[in-house]
Amino acid sequence: MSAPRPGPDPLAALSLLLLAGVAVLLLVPLLGGPLPSPYLVVGLLVARLVIQILRARGRPDLQRPAAWAFDLLLIGLLLWVAANRG
Repeated sequence: MSAPRPGPDPLAALSLLLLAGVAVLLLVPLLGGPLPSPYLVVGLLVARLVIQILRARGRPDLQRPAAWAFDLLLIGLLLWVAANRG
């Protein structure tokens, strides 16, 4: 018998939970619900980015600067949309 597989570390689970929250917020308008606040989506993405960077400090194999740059670009676009919304 093989040993049970270890689950994800707590930071990875939290990062996945934040990503699921963003997905739900972006799916709600497609189902006829209200638009989420761009600042809420930005807040969740920033929190996820911070968690990714914290995880990468301990494990160099988790360093993905291109993914971080993409996240920063997405955050910038959301802030631009929020600023021009009114």
